[in-house]
Amino acid sequence: MNCKNCNQPNCIKRGKRNGKQRYLCRDCCTSFQDLYSYKAYQTTTDTLIKSLLKESCGILSISRIIGISKNTVLSRMLKISHQIKVPYFNKLGCKFEVDELWSFIGSKNNVVWITYAIERETKNIIDFFVGRKTKDTIRPLIDKLVLLKPKSIYTDRLNIYPGLIPKEIHKVFRYCTNRIERKNLTLRTHIKRLSRRTICFSRNKVYLTAHLRIYFWG
Repeated sequence: MNCKNCNQPNCIKRGKRNGKQRYLCRDCCTSFQDLYSYKAYQTTTDTLIKSLLKESCGILSISRIIGISKNTVLSRMLKISHQIKVPYFNKLGCKFEVDELWSFIGSKNNVVWITYAIERETKNIIDFFVGRKTKDTIRPLIDKLVLLKPKSIYTDRLNIYPGLIPKEIHKVFRYCTNRIERKNLTLRTHIKRLSRRTICFSRNKVYLTAHLRIYFWG
C-alpha cells in the first residue's frame, strides 16, 4: 500500500473505521484508507474542479456535478490556487498589452477591476491584480513590465498610463490592444463569474483571485 500523501510504500494497517481498513504512513505520519465513499477524497477531484472552473461552471454547478458540498469546492479552489506558482518570465525586449476588465465583489454595487498584462506574441499572462483602477494599484504591474526592457507597451487611452509608462515605449492607437481585448471576451466566456449578465459574481475578492490564478496558470 503506497501512501496517498507522499506515495511511499512504508505503510502499516491502523484499525478500521465503519468497517473499512485504515493505514498509517511511517514516513509522513498520514492516516488514510484505500477507498473513500465521499468523492472529495478521490485523487481526481482537484483535477476535475480545475477543469470545470475553466469551462464556465459556477461553484454550485461544480458541487452538483461532482457530488460534494459547495464549501468543499471553495476550500479546494483556494488550496489549488495556493499551490500554483506564477510562471517566471525573463525574456527581454518583448511587446506587451495591458488592459482592465470589470467585475463585481459581494454585490453589483461594488465594481472591481482586473488589470493584467499579456506578452503580445505568445499571449502568455505575465501578471494580474484585482482591485481599484488607480495609479498606486497599477504601478507594480507596469514596473514589472518595464524591468523586462520591452520594445513597446500597448494600452488603451486610460489617463493613468502616461504617468506610469515611459513615453518612448508607450503605444496608444486604434486596434493596438486587439489581442488582449479578445482575451477579455474569452475570459467572460470561460469564467462564469465574469459574465456581463450573471448572478454568479464573486462573494469575496479571495475567490475571484484564486479562480483567475487557476485559469491563467493552473
